Amino acid sequence: MKKTVLVGAVLAAFAGAAAAQSSVTLFGVIDANVRSAKSGSASIKQVGTDGLNASRLGVRGTEDLGGGLKAGFWLESALNPDTGAADGSRFWGRRATVSLSSADMGELRIGRHKVAARLAIDGFTPFETTGIGEITKAYSALGSGADTLNRSDNQVAYSLPENLGGIYGTFELGAGEGTDGKKYTSARLGYKDKELNVAGAYAQTDAKGSKYKLSVLGASYDFGAAVVMATVANTKFDAYKQSIFTIGAKVPVTKEGSVRVHYAHSNANDAVALAKVADDLNILSFGYVHDMSKRTALYATYSQIDNKGNSKVAIAGAPAAAAGQKSSAYEVGVRHSF
Repeated sequence: MKKTVLVGAVLAAFAGAAAAQSSVTLFGVIDANVRSAKSGSASIKQVGTDGLNASRLGVRGTEDLGGGLKAGFWLESALNPDTGAADGSRFWGRRATVSLSSADMGELRIGRHKVAARLAIDGFTPFETTGIGEITKAYSALGSGADTLNRSDNQVAYSLPENLGGIYGTFELGAGEGTDGKKYTSARLGYKDKELNVAGAYAQTDAKGSKYKLSVLGASYDFGAAVVMATVANTKFDAYKQSIFTIGAKVPVTKEGSVRVHYAHSNANDAVALAKVADDLNILSFGYVHDMSKRTALYATYSQIDNKGNSKVAIAGAPAAAAGQKSSAYEVGVRHSF
């Protein structure tokens, strides 16, 4: 009885919100796959998720305040279709924001969401940050908590208006809120037209008692026969510096199908001793995506990390890798959005 009353109250709350808003949308992505991965001689077979896009469930809405001004909210939660589990640490962990925006003034957003610097990385890599081909593995050589540059709590962000002739940008501040908090700052500025997209970004956050800094420059160009993209990035943590170079392409091969290919190289140096740290790695990924409709796609991906020296980065879902080992995986899956 209590559960019935609770469910009814939640539905009533959403119904009330829908009545008050100009628009409220329930949306989501379900992405599941079968995967085989190995590192050295150790291997694992599993049902995985997030091969093409991150699985999620969300609700968003806007209200027209008049004079071109709009209020909005966005709540988004990660989920795992292989087990049915939601995000165990925070239900709205992917995004929880409220905003004010207008075409002439831009957007002011407050809450938790993906940071601007991470968007600069995602936007110029064909596999973005999902699946076994995800690019953030190239940023893992220092083991410096680079994942903190993904989504940030306590953000106040301002994005430029969309009517600036192709110029776009976002500027962010994240409050540490106490001695245990992680302060965060970031900015992204770019230019996009029909074929060309170029952007630069900088971010800094607290990580394991020190500062983690990232600068990245990315570009892509649509040649018609293929979209070619590349990034050059540098990270710094304590006495170490790391440089990352990536190049990739999306190539349409049929009306419904496209090939994705991506290469990344990472190396690090001791900024104090100026001695090379033996933790270089190379990543090669390629895959095929077949759009069955606007909402449903089939995909297949293969990816390999070639660790050098002390580097021991493993493919997503693979067993732990020993220093200098190769780690690889392939997956086949389906993604449906609604």
